[in-house]
Amino acid sequence: MLSNSLIELDRDHWIHPVASYRGHEKAGVRVLRSAKGATITDAEGRQLIDGFAGLWCVNAGYGQESIVEAAANQMRELAYATGYFGLGSEPAIRLAAELAERAPGDLKRVYFTLGGSDAVDSTVRFIRYYQQARGKPQKDQFISIEQGYHGSSTVGAGLTALPAFHAGFGVPYDWQHKIPSHYTYRNPVGSDPAAVIAASLAALKAKVDEVGGAERVAAFYCEPIQGSGGVLVPPPGWVKAMRDLCAELDILFVADEVITGFGRTGPLFACEDEGIVPDLMTTAKGLTSGYVPMGAVLMSQKVYDVIADGSGAAAVGHGYTYSAHPVSAAVGLEVLRLYENGLLENGRKAGARLMAGLESLSDHPLVGEVRGRGMLAAVELVTDKAKKTPLPAASAPAQRVFDRAWNNGLVIRAFGNGVLGYAPPLCCTEAEIDAIVERTRKTLDETLADPDVRAAMA
Repeated sequence: MLSNSLIELDRDHWIHPVASYRGHEKAGVRVLRSAKGATITDAEGRQLIDGFAGLWCVNAGYGQESIVEAAANQMRELAYATGYFGLGSEPAIRLAAELAERAPGDLKRVYFTLGGSDAVDSTVRFIRYYQQARGKPQKDQFISIEQGYHGSSTVGAGLTALPAFHAGFGVPYDWQHKIPSHYTYRNPVGSDPAAVIAASLAALKAKVDEVGGAERVAAFYCEPIQGSGGVLVPPPGWVKAMRDLCAELDILFVADEVITGFGRTGPLFACEDEGIVPDLMTTAKGLTSGYVPMGAVLMSQKVYDVIADGSGAAAVGHGYTYSAHPVSAAVGLEVLRLYENGLLENGRKAGARLMAGLESLSDHPLVGEVRGRGMLAAVELVTDKAKKTPLPAASAPAQRVFDRAWNNGLVIRAFGNGVLGYAPPLCCTEAEIDAIVERTRKTLDETLADPDVRAAMA
């Protein structure tokens, strides 16, 4: 049983990420005790299917003994090695080489970080240095996409375009700009792929002109699928069209694959689905399957050469104490081995089953849209399918649906706008995928019975 003192200790001391502090104090913590495969067990002994892989990250599933052994062995042999002073460790060197070998195109240079947020921060610094080194310091404006997420660091939160990450923090900065999302379910131009692509291209061109022309714009940031904005899947050809326009305008294209990388959408990287090679790519989460912290920036040889030549004999002044941590790198190597020895293939099969299962919920009165790719999916709830009316905000759909799913033995992401997010571990069995769908339907049926929801539908 969970000790009440543990709840009180949490309430008194731990500041939780992206939480209502007073709300959390009132509700108390749910303590997780153990996990195996796709199942987590809380301190009360309740077992749940983790339909969100922690925070989109435990792609390999919990309790993989070979990952644990890789970490333990590395800790025994060399617990820490800095990358400063020209030093390094074998796991970090090998992981950089393995990632470069598998990355799209000429993304042959790898800079290691602690996670996704500082990977995004690192790209901003590298891009500014790159533009300075090539004699174009005036290219200092950055563009991202509404409902996009690029981390919660001070700079990354400004590239992020979700209100909660801006309110009270003094971001975005005046050099950070946004264009509308492709969000096909609620796009003013409709859902026709050609129309959505044309509208986004026009929006990017207009924003470039607005901030002073292409000679002022340094970079454009894009998630292959927008994650925290509600799992927003662009129409086929959208990413390539945006990437091509950036190349035409001499604007660096940054693909944020922190969520989509490492089998989440099927292939190792979602850029493979899109047939593009970005100038820089950020990764994290599935890189170590969440077992230890690590992120990475994959940089094109072109960008690297400009920075290297621009710095000459001087040091490029950007670094982290725990960059290329040998334990994290050892874990990354073993996780990569597991992906390529069955997990990616299982993820593709499980992803097809997940999408088919969620599509079977389309007939439910509350389901407006089912969308996704592979093991990354969303169900958007509405009270009127024709008008696409969201669930009433007053009903606090995120907390209500999350709590209800939890009680039904399922962990999902319940967004504040009534969107349910799914990102299960790639190791899921057919029975686990089916249970995710069945428990979702039960959660929807219970929500449909709520008086305020029925009143909104009436």
